[in-house]
Amino acid sequence: MKIFLDTANLESIKKFNDMGLLDGITTNPSLMSKEGGNPKNAMEEITKIIQGDVSLEVVSTEYSGMMDEGKRLREYGDNVVVKVPMTSDGLKACKSFSSQGIPVNVTLIFSANQALLAAKSGAKYVSPFIGRLDDIGQDGMNLIKEIKEIFSNYDFKTQILVASVRHPLHVIDSAKIGADVVTLPPGVLDKMLQHPLTKIGLDNFLADWEKLKQKNPDTKI
Repeated sequence: MKIFLDTANLESIKKFNDMGLLDGITTNPSLMSKEGGNPKNAMEEITKIIQGDVSLEVVSTEYSGMMDEGKRLREYGDNVVVKVPMTSDGLKACKSFSSQGIPVNVTLIFSANQALLAAKSGAKYVSPFIGRLDDIGQDGMNLIKEIKEIFSNYDFKTQILVASVRHPLHVIDSAKIGADVVTLPPGVLDKMLQHPLTKIGLDNFLADWEKLKQKNPDTKI
């Protein structure tokens, strides 16, 4: 399963990319706004840092505006995936972009029906928002299972990109189901790196090594 980072924070992107963990990036207007600064500079930098797909989102809600914005976003790099909303105009733009060889991520998906339609429109990625479904008492992970089952019945090339991830269990459950991609905020990826027994074990190793050095001061590794 591929891991994308859901952020526009350059420090976090560089941190996890240097570990070799990132296969791509997803952004949206809210994430860009959160970081402040000039979004143009941020998008230019992100597409240079990351070798994999970088989803950059349009803000227009009508077809012609989406097409104009999507073409401008592609100028930031060949790895740019144009992100469009799950609307009638969004699917129309998805079809047009896909026919031109421009990859599309259809976002704000909350049902299997929507995912199916996005796939038929030629989307490279569909982004179901599982955390937001959990927030209103629905089972977000069940949606991933439904989409996976439907896509496996047909010859869709569309990848399931699990979005709105709130905690590491969402990642594990997505991997068990066989989702293609999970995109997660830096805080969740940080939690995935940690386990209390890892820290305890490392502290014990270092303490024992210090005892050994006291008895053998010339010892080095």
